Amino acid sequence: MSRNAERRQRIFLVGMMGSGKTTIGKLLAKKLGYDFVDIDAIIEEHAGKSVSEIFSLHGEAAFRRLESAVLADTANRIKLVFSTGGGILENDDNREIILNSGLVVWLRCGLETLLKRVGEGEDRPMLYGHDPRDRLEQLLERRTPDYELAQLTIDCDRDTPAEVTRQITDYFQSWLTLDEN
Repeated sequence: MSRNAERRQRIFLVGMMGSGKTTIGKLLAKKLGYDFVDIDAIIEEHAGKSVSEIFSLHGEAAFRRLESAVLADTANRIKLVFSTGGGILENDDNREIILNSGLVVWLRCGLETLLKRVGEGEDRPMLYGHDPRDRLEQLLERRTPDYELAQLTIDCDRDTPAEVTRQITDYFQSWLTLDEN
């Protein structure tokens, strides 16, 4: 199988916490007959700790190293839908792997939608000790240029997960048939 044909068998969902990456990823994988990979869940399984505990005990830098290792270990497998962490594209190596390994879909949500979905962020380590609105606004501003590198952007403020999944599937089907040249 050519590198380009292999690349066409992976979908990476990127976006802020609360954008629906896990929910939509599971639906999308089922619809396509692909496996689903939740990078945070793999980190938790390997570390024997929750993402929150990793942040609390070892800090964000340790979590990001684990995130990069899991991505590097799984990104070469095919027929996968990946749910990534919200900050994964901030790392140059991760960004390069993701952008060169499959279809990248930004699940874009506005600040108000994100606030409704994450609430006070008790289980969101990037929000600890911060006003959720201020922190989400800062993160969104910082991460948007990376998210904009995605081949497909889906606005997720109003559509249901099923509708978002359909939009991604429709695009993915046409993307699969693109000329490999």
